[in-house]
Amino acid sequence: MILVTGGTGLVGAHLLYHLIKNDEKVRAIYRSKDRIEKVKEVFSFYTDDDSLISKIEWFKADITQVPAMIPAFKDVTHLYHCAALISFDPKDYREMRKVNIHGTAILVNLAIDAKIKKLCFVGSIASVGDSITGGLITEQCEWNKEADNSGYSITKFGAEMEVWRASQEGVEVVIVNPGVILGSGFWNSGSGKLFSQVNTGFKYYTEGITGFVGVKDVVKSMILLMNSDVKNERFILVSENKSFKEVFFTIAAALGKRPPSIKIKPWQTAILWRVSWVISKFTGKAPLLSKYSARSAHSVSKYSSEKIKKVLNFEFEKIDDVIQRVGSNFTF
Repeated sequence: MILVTGGTGLVGAHLLYHLIKNDEKVRAIYRSKDRIEKVKEVFSFYTDDDSLISKIEWFKADITQVPAMIPAFKDVTHLYHCAALISFDPKDYREMRKVNIHGTAILVNLAIDAKIKKLCFVGSIASVGDSITGGLITEQCEWNKEADNSGYSITKFGAEMEVWRASQEGVEVVIVNPGVILGSGFWNSGSGKLFSQVNTGFKYYTEGITGFVGVKDVVKSMILLMNSDVKNERFILVSENKSFKEVFFTIAAALGKRPPSIKIKPWQTAILWRVSWVISKFTGKAPLLSKYSARSAHSVSKYSSEKIKKVLNFEFEKIDDVIQRVGSNFTF
């Protein structure tokens, strides 16, 4: 039995399709039935066969609640841990610690007790350190806890530390650190917002650079790693390093929309995130822009995926091709 956490998120939903397609016996954690509808939408991008999703054993639980999670591990041999809370709003820091670190610690403890064979954890490039030489960022770059890290980065790093603890207790682990994941579905959250924003005429862009990867490549690499002899290793998953300007323009072309036309400079976002912070204090609503999202919009970080390319002889899909396919599936 394979257990999948975060099965109703972008990576988890696409992962579930490929596992079911491979005739695997799968149990997936969910918290609300409306989220399962999102998974059905993802499945529809692959097939017209409505019966596939019924092959999933859905298990309602909260990964931060031990009593609820204990039965979920019955007969489980492999665990894909995709669940995480993603936010750059400082107000969400405590909740991110609860979900990302505490939740992972609970899963690790249960995995050890259940003597599962292997655990695949979906980390993030946010928990990979910068290159001290200014070159490409690799798995060898150490995360700097003294830096001004975002709450998300801190909690994803903390979650990785819990996963490594599992490896010391006899559970084989593999960690993937994807860049910005582009995939069909979930248009109102995560990278799906890039498509919905461009579709509604978003006018602004920055020239910061980061790593991007298609969700299909993320899922494919996870399954290959879990079915391989590779253990106790982490892998950066980035197809290409691109600027946000390039990505926005390519999305606009894929959707047949006008591309953003106004370049935002660092000093402008520096003002904007401060204004957003003040407004949020009065309204109680999440700020439109945080200090960390403003900073990442302009930062230049380039990543290397040579390790997984060599270990699995893996080839990534070009980001332009990913965007074209996702754009053809876009519905809003």
